[in-house]
Amino acid sequence: MYVPRYMFFTKGCGVHKEKLSSFENALRDAGIAHLNLVMVSSIFPPDCKIISLEEGIAKLEPGEITHCVMAREQINEPGRRVVAAIGLALPSESGRYGYLSEHHGFGQTQVEAGEYAEDLAASMLANTLGIEFDPDENYDERREVYEMSGKIVESQHMSQASQGDDKGRWTTVVSAAVFVK
Repeated sequence: MYVPRYMFFTKGCGVHKEKLSSFENALRDAGIAHLNLVMVSSIFPPDCKIISLEEGIAKLEPGEITHCVMAREQINEPGRRVVAAIGLALPSESGRYGYLSEHHGFGQTQVEAGEYAEDLAASMLANTLGIEFDPDENYDERREVYEMSGKIVESQHMSQASQGDDKGRWTTVVSAAVFVK
């Protein structure tokens, strides 16, 4: 097995009368349709470097088995909003792992979904690091606790939202954190 040294974020949206083709179009929009994607869980490897989409794609070959954390949502209801988001939280201490989270759903804006996913990742990391916080507080209040602890250095998100196609065709949104060797 390998530990990824690089990771990039991407997102996309696809529309088609067929559900699977809608997903394919979303992957194409995200720039990762040419890869054999394997979904993995939520650990951001220690010392992994975040690179741009362009740098990441250049390091991958068509057909390559590629690990990623992916959020995906699909709908064929006209006008209904769909969202998919990935959150990331990184520890301040070098050599420690971080967390990625995926969130998908309906009705939220792109920013709301992204912040929700970021909150999930930061909360998982905070639990691992022993940071005490009130889970019922809003994320902005918890973020202050995380920052004041000095144990979480950064959190961010990537999200995609869309409204269901007016003609009732399948609409798919994806957000992904893609790992590279």
